[in-house]
This record gives sequence, structure tokens and C-alpha cells, in this order.
Amino acid sequence: MNDKLVFLGLLYFVQGIPYGLQSSLLPVYLRGAGHSLTRIGFTKILYFPWVLKVLWAPLVDRVGTKRRWLVGTVSGLALTCLSSAALAPEAHIWGVAGTLLAMNTFASVQDIAVDGAAVGLLKGRGELGLGNTAQVVGYKAGSVFAGGGLLAVIDVAGWSWMFMLLTFVYAGVALFVWGAPVLDDESIKQADGGRRGGQGTTEAMRPWRVWRKLMAVPGTPWTILYVLTYKLEQGAVTMFPLFLLDHHMTARELSFWNGVIAMGFSICGSSLGGLLLAQFIGAMMRRVFVLRTISMVFQSSLLTVLEPSPLMKMAVLSMSVQHFLGGLITTLTFTTMMHCTQRAEESIQATHYSFLATLEVLGKLMFSALAGGVVDWCGFQVAFLFFLTLSAGTALHVWTATFTGALRETQLKEQPK
Repeated sequence: MNDKLVFLGLLYFVQGIPYGLQSSLLPVYLRGAGHSLTRIGFTKILYFPWVLKVLWAPLVDRVGTKRRWLVGTVSGLALTCLSSAALAPEAHIWGVAGTLLAMNTFASVQDIAVDGAAVGLLKGRGELGLGNTAQVVGYKAGSVFAGGGLLAVIDVAGWSWMFMLLTFVYAGVALFVWGAPVLDDESIKQADGGRRGGQGTTEAMRPWRVWRKLMAVPGTPWTILYVLTYKLEQGAVTMFPLFLLDHHMTARELSFWNGVIAMGFSICGSSLGGLLLAQFIGAMMRRVFVLRTISMVFQSSLLTVLEPSPLMKMAVLSMSVQHFLGGLITTLTFTTMMHCTQRAEESIQATHYSFLATLEVLGKLMFSALAGGVVDWCGFQVAFLFFLTLSAGTALHVWTATFTGALRETQLKEQPK
């Protein structure tokens, strides 16, 4: 079991590096270079390959083996980092954007392959719980490494040396995966060989039938709306660190407090969520979303505090609380998605979950890409009031569903018999 967790945790770690680069390091780097918040916000479009992964998931599922897909995608990430090391972001901004787009493409394909491997490797509720923790913690640890650790040393080491380091990291992981004995597990081999041809191919040729089956799964319409809107407060999460960068906090301080400490709280929230939400998902959803709204009220009030000393202390507290609750909500969301997918027939469960996961990424991407433009247009104070209103609307949506909607059935199942 330990070999499985190390294998999965390492792959999710390197999968989280592109997210850390783009969500934490790149905005601070570009803001320091004088770019507008609108342009920084539009860099979220580089996540678009994650939205399209549902289109090439059948290809990963039916062609080749998990080992070949994983080695190929991780090697592609290594080559992309090597190319980026030869670029100067100040002079080659479009080249840097292209390499980040390529990294997101390789990482999204890797995600399909590693999720498929996890399904075959993890058996029983105990292993699934530990595997889910390895997924969330590994991914966020990779994000912390790239968005916090590398940002802290980029002024000293420089852009090129940073990406050379990432090249060696990815190359080492590719060699590890090539020789990993856990992929010799019989269930992985059966999964690689058993999904080709037959009814699966027939269904793939008739996607409208699959679509009707997906939408017929109980709870799917509500879950679609939920995963598209539950991160509407993402604009505040993205813009608040840049507000601090404009008001007295240096890039190195921001990398430590937002990229390391706050993300550490996010990992703690995700780990705690794995223990609590699987048992009490209905009740916890209401409470966590209400707490997030209250936390956003506190964070929005900080926009009126411009004195350096009190602002920095309260800002660190606010970011830590927001990331902790965000970690809880992330685990809660994926648990909700899994509950919904388990109601589907087995032949479409993988497609159903991949469909929901794609919409989850699309929901975060759409609004975070526009957040910078909203702030540039109406200012931080008005923009954060807008973000707060959206967050409160999502909390109301969840609260209603736990009593009268799609989550009521889940909540009733939690009650002791």
C-alpha cells in the first residue's frame, strides 16, 4: 500500500507544479513587471487544455498503456521546461505563454492516465480514502513547491535556472515511472487490455447516447450547476495577493505567506475534509459555505485598511482561513461528484466523472480569467463586494439543496439507522 501512495503522491506532486507556476508565481512576476490586472487575469486561459481533457480521455483510455502515457506526458513536461529555460519572460512573453500552455496540455493528459491507474490500484474504502488524500496533498504540495518555493528564490537563481531544476525533476520522475513495479499490478493490466473494442467502441461512435445517459443520472443537473459556480469567489482568492503586492508586501514576503503558509493551511483543510466530509457531507456543506462567506466579509473589510502593520497581520490570517476553508470545500466537492457518479451505470462512470471534473475546471477558469478586468474596471473595493455577493449566492444554493434538492438524499443516508 505504501508503494501505491508514494507512486500516486509523486505523480500528483509533479502534476501540481504547472498550477503553482501559473496561479502563484506568474501573477506576482507579471505584476512586478508592471502588467495590468486584466492581462494577468487573462493568463487563466492557458488552463484551457484542462477543459478539453474530456475529449481525449477516451483516447487515453483505449490506446496504449498507463505506463506509456505517464512516461510520455512527464517526459513532455521535462522537454517543455527545458525550452522555457531558454526564454526570457520580459522579452518573450508569448513564448512563455506557449510553454505554459504546453505544460497544461501534458499535465491534463497525465491526469487522465494517473486517475485511471488509481482506479485500478486502490481497492476498498480504506485505500480509496488514503489515495484521495495522496491526490489532494500531493497536488497542493507541488503547487506550493512551484508557487511558493520557486518564487522565493527566483530573484537569486533566475528564470533559466529555475526551469532547469524543473527539467531535472520531471526527467527523474519519468525514469521512476518507467521502472515502477506498481504498474505491473494485474488490475492495471486488465484495465489496459479490457476497455478496447466491443460495446465501448460502439458507444464512443454514438456520443449523443452517452450524453443522454449522463444527464439521466440522478442529481447530475444540480451537480453541474454546483461545480460551475462553487468557486465564484475565486476572483477574491486570485486578486487579494495582488492587492497586497500593491500595498507594502514584497514578492518574497507574498511567496512565503500566500505560496507556502496559506497553501499549508489549504492542505490541512483538504486532509481534514477527507476525514469529515465522507461521513457528514450534507451537514458540513452548509456550515463550510456559510463560514466561507463570513471569511470573505472579513477579507473584503481589509481593503479599507492601508496601514502596513495591521494590514499585513490581518491579511495573513485572512488568507490562511480562506485557504483552509477552500481546502475543505475542494475535498467536499470531489466527494459530492463521486456520490453523483456512483449512481451512474458502470459503463459510463469514468466518462461521467471526467465530465464533471471538466466542468469544475471550466467554472474556476471562466471567472478567474475575468476577475482582473473587473478589478481594473471598478476598483478593489467594489469588485470584492461583487465577489462576496457571488459567494453568498453559492452558499444559499447549497443550503437549499441540503433540505429540498439533490443533497437531501445524501443527508438522509448519513443519519444513523
